Amino acid sequence: MNVKRIAFATYVAVIGVLVTATVLEKIYGTPFVMEHIYGAWWFIALWGILCVGSVVMLIRGKVYKRPATLLLHLSFILILIGALVTHLDGLQGSMHLRKGEVANMMVNRETELIEQLPFQLKLVDFDLQTYPGTQSPMDYCSVVVIDGTTDTLAISMNNIGEYQSYRFYQSGYDPDLQGSYLSVSHDPWGIGITYTGYFLLILSMIWIIIKPLLPSLHKGRGWGWVFFFLSLPSFAAPKTLPADVASEFGNLYTYYNGRICPFQTMAIDFTTKLYGSPTYQGLSAEQVVTGWMLFPTSWTDQPFIKIKGKALHELLQTDENYVSYDDFFYLGSYRLDDVLAQMHSGVEVPEARAINEADEKMNLLLMLWNGQLLKLYPADGMWYSQMDNLPDSMPHDQWFFIKHSMDYVGELAVQHDYQELTTTLQKIRQYQQKTMGDNLPSGFQFKAEKLYNSLNYIKLLAIFLLTIGIIAYVLQLFGSPLLLPLKGREKIQVRPLREGFRKGFSSFICIIVIVGFIYLLLFITLRTIVSGHIPLANGFEVMVFMSACSLLFAIVRRSERSYGLIVAGLTLLVAMMGQSNPQITPLMPVLSSPLLSIHVCLVMLSYTLFAFLALQSLAALISSKNPSLISPKGRSPKIPETPLLGRGRGRFQLKTAVFLLAAGIILGAIWANQSWGRYWGWDPKEVWALITLMVYAFPLHFSTPPRGSGERGWHLYMIFAFLTVIITYFGVNFFLGGMHSYANG
Repeated sequence: MNVKRIAFATYVAVIGVLVTATVLEKIYGTPFVMEHIYGAWWFIALWGILCVGSVVMLIRGKVYKRPATLLLHLSFILILIGALVTHLDGLQGSMHLRKGEVANMMVNRETELIEQLPFQLKLVDFDLQTYPGTQSPMDYCSVVVIDGTTDTLAISMNNIGEYQSYRFYQSGYDPDLQGSYLSVSHDPWGIGITYTGYFLLILSMIWIIIKPLLPSLHKGRGWGWVFFFLSLPSFAAPKTLPADVASEFGNLYTYYNGRICPFQTMAIDFTTKLYGSPTYQGLSAEQVVTGWMLFPTSWTDQPFIKIKGKALHELLQTDENYVSYDDFFYLGSYRLDDVLAQMHSGVEVPEARAINEADEKMNLLLMLWNGQLLKLYPADGMWYSQMDNLPDSMPHDQWFFIKHSMDYVGELAVQHDYQELTTTLQKIRQYQQKTMGDNLPSGFQFKAEKLYNSLNYIKLLAIFLLTIGIIAYVLQLFGSPLLLPLKGREKIQVRPLREGFRKGFSSFICIIVIVGFIYLLLFITLRTIVSGHIPLANGFEVMVFMSACSLLFAIVRRSERSYGLIVAGLTLLVAMMGQSNPQITPLMPVLSSPLLSIHVCLVMLSYTLFAFLALQSLAALISSKNPSLISPKGRSPKIPETPLLGRGRGRFQLKTAVFLLAAGIILGAIWANQSWGRYWGWDPKEVWALITLMVYAFPLHFSTPPRGSGERGWHLYMIFAFLTVIITYFGVNFFLGGMHSYANG
């Protein structure tokens, strides 16, 4: 019993240290926690005590009679042994190579000392690949020769070069494309031991999950779980173009945000950035942007710019949340000049972020007016705006077309010659297609992006799903006169009405869940086509995916549809927090790995199940006959086992969620090792994912609830444990920071 207490005390202590370390890292920085916590002897000893205690408990508990459980725990121990070997024997560093030069020196990542490799490298070639028609890097590759041999290594993102147990990773390059930066890893034993532990862990988790389902599958039941695993005040209207004419601008290509996209996409982002919505007073985004471009004087008094913060309201001397361009000026002076000068000189200013955002919006308007925002004209693989300096070698006819075609469009707009204006826009599009050819997005991709833009109703969907979900959840908890159980003669008198209401309400919820899932699936598919990769690269995309997972679970589990609607609505609202629709950008080379997509999918699936467990437990506590959480005698009253609220099914869901999270962490570690040369870097997001795993794994170590806790203790634990998920995603992203933080939501 003492060993058991020591083991679990150590388990809790490790969690406490990990939580403390992430907070201290925010205060004192990464080097401090790496030296005094993660790399300290006592922290390693703490893990060692936990391993020894676990082994003793496995022996005393005769876990060898349950081979799958034994293999699960031994795999964790093997992973920790591999980590220890990597810490003691592994080497991490970086080196810089210039084309044609020989080098064998690297900088140790931990000691920052220069160390010598047992062989020399020579960079013979370097190739930077960009996304077609853009200057955004898609991949970069270094071709290295081992000096004195004929051995050649081709090193690129997610493609490792290996020689004599040294592993080389592409990490950067010189601006002149004549030099390359490589990360170096030498860990001949640790990686093998750790990967073996990963494999055994995945194997044991599959074993544990599948074993209870075998009898049901044999009898023709349980296939649902198999499918689960596979599957404002009014103002004078501003002047603008007619909607059909403005939509012709949307058919132009433009170089925006590092990629080639429809003009419509840029217009939506511009309108959303300034106004907070993709439309303004019933005008489309194309009408808004062309209005500001062609008729600026009729727009400067429009309350179009959304502001926030008391300080900014005081500077602009207004109580309104929407102000005009003219409101930023007084007697010809820019109202933000003084406060911006203070900020640039290092003076701390209240609500500086809101002030910077407002100034950025004003700069965007200026960029639109002077044409710098509209890079519509390709030439020699580059995209230019009307105001850019064009190459001296450019033919005069092409130069004249780029410099004056948009001026001609402006004249036609003033004259209301919309037919000639449309013809001119079509000529600009033809010029784009002739100049760029196959480097432009295909017609299918272009139409897909326009359809994607027209289907962007995520905010409305979020509010609708959340509202219906809450209504269904409340009816499920407290009942309705038409949903309560029937008794006695009442069965004969009102049964048809009640049964009709019950079936109709259930069908209504089912339809909403299915339609919502299909919409999100279409939304994700279109975004995949537009971006060229699975959309899991930022916070917006991840939250939309989690919402789709919630609705999928709700389809599979009929009794949990209210949970699915609530989780889906909440995650979509979170997706909209930063901005209505984050810009789609070319994927960074290091993120273009299928391992990363699978890693994010598994983690989001686990978080969705954790959310379901929290809602189930909340429902159990609310619907308990005893309204008090603690009985008068100080004991936790037992919540009855029911098909809806029972802990037995909840335990299986918990086990599934924990295993999904563990598998996601493992794949994330393998991806990191393939991309960066190390599978664990003690980043705050990594640490909190581990904390979440350990917190949720804790109750799985009890076949029955601890003495005195009962079912109520289980449900309370599931509710409070969900705080770790919230901190892992939101706390790290918005407060703790780190390499995994999402910049776009």
